[in-house]
Amino acid sequence: MTYTAGIDVGASAVKTVLMEYGNGSGSKVLFKDCRRMLRRNPADVAEESLHDALEVVGLSLPDVAYVASTGEGEMVRKKRGHFYSMTTHARGALFLYPEARAVMDLGALHGRAMKVNEKARVLSYQMTGPCASGSGQFIENITRYLGVSLADVGPLSLQSHHPEQASSICAVLAETDVINMVSRGIATPDIIRGIHESIGQRLVKLLSALKADSPLVLTGGMSRDVGIVEVIRRRVVEDGLGLEVRTHEDGVFAGAIGAALWAGWHHHKLLEKSAAGREEARTAA
Repeated sequence: MTYTAGIDVGASAVKTVLMEYGNGSGSKVLFKDCRRMLRRNPADVAEESLHDALEVVGLSLPDVAYVASTGEGEMVRKKRGHFYSMTTHARGALFLYPEARAVMDLGALHGRAMKVNEKARVLSYQMTGPCASGSGQFIENITRYLGVSLADVGPLSLQSHHPEQASSICAVLAETDVINMVSRGIATPDIIRGIHESIGQRLVKLLSALKADSPLVLTGGMSRDVGIVEVIRRRVVEDGLGLEVRTHEDGVFAGAIGAALWAGWHHHKLLEKSAAGREEARTAA
C-alpha cells in the first residue's frame, strides 16, 4: 500500500489531502482538509493540517511514501518535493473528471485557464493580470466591507435583479466603486452580482483566447461560489464557446489532490530507477 500527501498552500488557505495511491488506477482520497491561515505562518498551518490528517487516518509520517507541496508551498517543512500548481490543478481536475479537456483554477490571487490532454499535460494556458480585480481575494475583501460571509456570497448573487457592475479592472478603484454603490443605496445582492459579472467576463475571455475544449472543470476556492459559476456558465453560452462547465464538491482540493497523485507517480519512478540500478550493478558483478 502506498500513501501520499499533497499540500496546496494558497494565498488565504491551506488544503491538505492524504491519498492511497494506486499506480495506474484505483487511487482514492482518505482525508481532505481546508483551513484558513488567518495571518498565521503557512508552514505552521500546513504542518498542523498534515499532523491532523495522519492522526485521523491512523498513520504516522514514516508510513507516507511521499509528501508533496504545491502553490506557495515551498516552505512546507516535511515535503519531499514541490510541484507547479498548474500541473497539480490539471492532474487533480482529471482525477475528478477523467474526460476533462480544460481546467480553470479560480484562485485567491488570479484566474488561470488551461487546455489539457488525457494525461493531464498542460498544452496551453491564459491568466488574468496581476492588477485585475478578478480574484477570490477581491471578493473576500468586498464581503468584509459589505458585512456578509463568504458562504453567503453565491446565494446572494443569485438573488440579484439589477446587477451594478464595477467599472474598473483595478482592485483598488473597483473597491472605491463598491463604496460608492453602498452610499447610493444599491442592494447588496446587486453589488455582489455586479462583481461576479465583471469577474466572469474576464474569465470567459481567457477561455475564448485559449480556444478551450469541453468539458471545462472549475477548481480552486471560487469554484464553490455558485454565483460566479452561474455567470461563467451563462457567458460561455452567450459567447458561443460551446463548453460544458463542470464543478465538483472537491474542486477546491484539486491542487492538493494533483500534488498527491504526482507524488505517487514520482515515488514509483524513483523505485523503478533504484531497482534498475541494482539490477545493473548485479549484472556487472
